[in-house]
Parts: sequence; structure tokens; C-alpha cells
Amino acid sequence: MRGREWSRPVRPVRREVLSATPELEEGRPPLLFVPGFGHGAWAFAEHWLGHAASRGFPAYAMSLRGHGASEPAPEATLRAYAHDVVQVAAGLPRQAVLVGHGAGALVVAHALARYPARSAVLVAPVFGGWGVLGAAVRRNPAGTLPAVFGGPLRLSRGQLFSRDLPDEEARRHVARLGRAGRRAQWALLGEPGAEPAVGAPPVLVLGSPDDRVVPTSTLNRVARRYGSAPLLFPGMGHDLMLDARWVEPIDAILDWLEKEPAVH
Repeated sequence: MRGREWSRPVRPVRREVLSATPELEEGRPPLLFVPGFGHGAWAFAEHWLGHAASRGFPAYAMSLRGHGASEPAPEATLRAYAHDVVQVAAGLPRQAVLVGHGAGALVVAHALARYPARSAVLVAPVFGGWGVLGAAVRRNPAGTLPAVFGGPLRLSRGQLFSRDLPDEEARRHVARLGRAGRRAQWALLGEPGAEPAVGAPPVLVLGSPDDRVVPTSTLNRVARRYGSAPLLFPGMGHDLMLDARWVEPIDAILDWLEKEPAVH
């Protein structure tokens, strides 16, 4: 155990976890979906949870502290978020597959250093750094600059979704967005590096070349870190799990898991 873990433990909180389970139990590993900053478990409950369960995978989605229906935590840190993921994963019936979206992918990367996941999936990963911040400022200055000074990060409809998603549906999703802890937001500026994953699990990276939050160069860089190339879905926005063609990426994830020897 790391000295900091016992000398300065993370404060426990109430966490929201939503689930969908298959009608027939096939012994497949559970999937734990981890949303990005501002999103909650609802973002996966909309489509991906039920779809994963329909294909035989027990599926769970959590809300990080301060998000969704989890306990408020305005001063939450990246370390606290990773702690939340580890605690929820440890409570699942079997060794889980961790699936993180956006900044939730960075949280998953940090959780992998503390939890022996079966495998992991990083969806449109936001790993931070000044390059990603610069791109966000250029595309959405009014929504991005306040976050640099401790205010909320507000992503726009154009950043999150393709034009194929009906405006009414897009507005409904945008209205549900919350905010991350300012300390966690600030952590993204330095691109905090994660420690090596326990057991070196296989990691899949996927996203869209048309994502207006995460450039393709970032997808390539993150995938190289895990010894692979990203799986790309042209014409989709940042929120692949909510966009019009949401079924394509989740089917690709489940197909990849079915081919991994570890899931059987």
C-alpha cells in the first residue's frame, strides 16, 4: 500500500451506480462505465448499459463524486475520482472491464494502477495537456476559459454531438451536464501521468476523427502508450455513447471483448 493512501485517505462518499444485467448469466466479466467530467451514469444508461446487457455482459455505470446522483464534492481531486472507480469495481461480482469516456478515461488510467482490471477501454480519452486546452479554447473560448480559473467547464452541442443527432435530443443531454471539481479540472492542465497498470491488461482506444474536443493526434498518442492504434468512427462527436450512431462504438467494444481470451 502506498504511504499516502493510509496517511491521507480519500474521504468516503455515497456513489450512484446504475446497472443492467443479461437475462441469461453467461459468466462474462462485468463492464464498469466511467463518465467524463460533467457527465453522470445517465450518459451510459441512455443506450450502452442495456445494449451491453442484451449481448450478455453485465453492465454498470457509475457517477464520480460530485456528478449525477453521487454525493456533492466541489473540491474533488483526480485521485479521489480514481478511488471511486476502484471502490466500485472492487464491489462487483467478478473482475471487471473498465470503460472510461473523456476525462473519465484518464480516471480509468489512474485506477488501473490500483485495480487489476480484466481489460480496459478508453473512449475519446481526454488526457489533458496544454495542446488539448489550446484546441478547446479555440473552439469554445466562452465555455473553456472559466475552467482555467476554477469555474465550470461548459461544452457546447457542436463539441459533443454530430449534426445527425436531433437538436431536441442534444439540448436534453447538454442540460444534464454538471461540473467537475476545480482541482480535478486543474490537474488536466499538466497531463498527469498514470502509473503502469496492474497486470498489463489489454487496452482498446477509440474515438472519432471529427471529435471537436479530442484531436486525432491525441487518440494516436494515447493508443501508442498502450501499444495499439485507435479505432475510429468518422462523423461522430465527442459523446459517442449519446450520438446518433451510438450503437457502432459499443458493438465494436463488445466485439473486441468477445475476441479477448480473458473474457471467456
